[in-house]
Amino acid sequence: MIQIKRLESVYLDAVVNIEEACFSVPWSYESFVWAMQNENNYFVVAEEDGTVMGYAGLCFVLDEGDVVNVATLPEYRRRGVGAALVSDIIEFAKKKGIKSLMLEVRESNAGAIALYEKFGFVKIGTRKNYYSKPTENADIMRLEL
Repeated sequence: MIQIKRLESVYLDAVVNIEEACFSVPWSYESFVWAMQNENNYFVVAEEDGTVMGYAGLCFVLDEGDVVNVATLPEYRRRGVGAALVSDIIEFAKKKGIKSLMLEVRESNAGAIALYEKFGFVKIGTRKNYYSKPTENADIMRLEL
């Protein structure tokens, strides 16, 4: 059974490994240390039987949140890991009184877009050439809570 747990130091190596497996321009170990220590961030991991399969992060100010990353190791995709992470982020945001969540997603990432739409996120715009390696536009998506 998938368990969602708050990011702690013990998970950092696994999260960096997931980041490097999933993104062409990955965050550094130090970036995750900072994110974990910032009181306006909420980062979680998805773990099952001692294996960290994915993670997600939310940065928030007042009543607005930015879902900065949702990543699942390729071998664990399509098993509900991403959905469990997104669901947990949304529930946390509601408890914190956050009124809306925003995110960017590669416009070619149909799987992620479908996941976000399942939770009610809607496309509200495009950021031209937002991503690099390869260069690609980002869909901007929003969820009103």
